[in-house]
Amino acid sequence: MRAWLALWLLCLPLALCAQNAQPLPEDPLTNKRAMHLAEELRCLVCQNQTIADSNAELAVDLRRQIREQIAQGRNDAQIIDYMVQRYGDFVLYRPPLRATTALLWAGPFILLALGVAGLIVWLRKRKPSEAEVTQ
Repeated sequence: MRAWLALWLLCLPLALCAQNAQPLPEDPLTNKRAMHLAEELRCLVCQNQTIADSNAELAVDLRRQIREQIAQGRNDAQIIDYMVQRYGDFVLYRPPLRATTALLWAGPFILLALGVAGLIVWLRKRKPSEAEVTQ
């Protein structure tokens, strides 16, 4: 029972991100611009998808906000700046390297180094000593 509950809890965010997308505006230039901007922003629910790829409710809302700001005549930089002011650098799919985002950039390498160090320690403990081999 616990395994099913854990599996369900792990799959819930994926299910939220897999809902049907709402259509973008009919104007091809606006559509292309909105898709380009949506590909530059991270879905804060799915975290490893752009808001263009995600169908989570927040991603749909962010795409709607992009379309509204395009309709208001804002340029791409203004729209991106608005999203960063509202959600922080994490909303950028490729965040800039700053003190506040250093963990985002260094995190995978730190985890890899910890894994390799743990493997080395485990292998050294597992390796039989020479005294045990000769007996």
